Amino acid sequence: MGIVERIKEIEAEMARTQKNKATEYHLGQLKAKIAKLRTQLLEPPKGSSGGGDGFEVTKYGHGRVALIGFPSVGKSTLLTMLTGTHSEAASYEFTTLTCIPGVIHYNDTKIQLLDLPGIIEGASEGKGRGRQVIAVAKSSDLVLMVLDASKSQGHRQILTKELEAVGLRLNKRPPQIYFKKKKTGGISFNTTAPLTRIDEKLCYQILHEYKIHNAEVLFREDATVDDFIDVIEGNRKYIKCVYVYNKIDVVGIDDVDRLARQPNSIVISCNLKLNLDRLLARMWDEMGLVRVYSKPQSQQPDFDEPFVLSADRGGCTVEDFCNHVHRTLVKDMKYALVWGTSARHYPQHCGLSHHLEDEDVVQIVKKKVREEGGRGRFKSHSNAPARIADREKKAPLKQ
Repeated sequence: MGIVERIKEIEAEMARTQKNKATEYHLGQLKAKIAKLRTQLLEPPKGSSGGGDGFEVTKYGHGRVALIGFPSVGKSTLLTMLTGTHSEAASYEFTTLTCIPGVIHYNDTKIQLLDLPGIIEGASEGKGRGRQVIAVAKSSDLVLMVLDASKSQGHRQILTKELEAVGLRLNKRPPQIYFKKKKTGGISFNTTAPLTRIDEKLCYQILHEYKIHNAEVLFREDATVDDFIDVIEGNRKYIKCVYVYNKIDVVGIDDVDRLARQPNSIVISCNLKLNLDRLLARMWDEMGLVRVYSKPQSQQPDFDEPFVLSADRGGCTVEDFCNHVHRTLVKDMKYALVWGTSARHYPQHCGLSHHLEDEDVVQIVKKKVREEGGRGRFKSHSNAPARIADREKKAPLKQ
């Protein structure tokens, strides 16, 4: 029996099992088995060199956005309108067969937009080119799930299920669970919050399913069984997702209002060029990009090319800004002068841990290097007693 058949068999067993207090331990073990099998499904076959027929493209710009959706929902048209890069668009499905990159120039930054082939139900099991599409989505900073406003709401649930089956967690944060394997000592279980959806016995059973008998576990929140399995697996990708409903020009105003009020959703029309500027602004807010302008000493700030920071790519502190300028600047920095919304007054003396905000201006003040022998006619440093150190003259200059 193959891995896919075993997964379907376990899912069928979970579907016919009643959910109550007596069966929660059995369901927890079944969830752990499915997670292990799906991890094996994503691994390359044994004996292969690891190289596949993927279509990964080189990262470019300050952020990466992936377009994911069913065939013929308008992904290629959206890429062409936002970036100017031509992507083949036609009335038949699977027009795009590979990854087509484009670049969005927005707010003095460059954002890479990827047009991916349409995926179908069962993509997580290898149908179509689903694995390659999802692999590219894992390397992105933001996912735009393009949906057809005239189709049923089931498409959104199908795509979300396919992405979560391969370890993508949309619009979620990592669970507050500390987990560390040990060599000896057994399992140490602690919690700082009351647990209502999992208990110590169920954690032991899940760890035994993974053949882990020595570990430290600390729950800092009321987590679920799925959260605990995600922490054990350790290969989950927590990524932001915006649901983009295209083709709103073919539905009624009531449907448009209902779709626009859903969380993490935005409505557009590529045919009539409606709401595209709002989509760009939403992408900018979700990615959390921060532009920082440098100011050389006694000069005007350089507003032409900002340094772009983000929380997903390093951080947004003064130390991260120094590393962007040069890796040795952190050692030489004495303090930083900051102008902008993150400063309480202009300018504010800040250290390395100060968090910068969008359009801040930063000037780095370096430490002064003392010269050997001092400056001027008299030495500024001497080993002589203090009462005569200021009267000790240098050697006469050679003529």
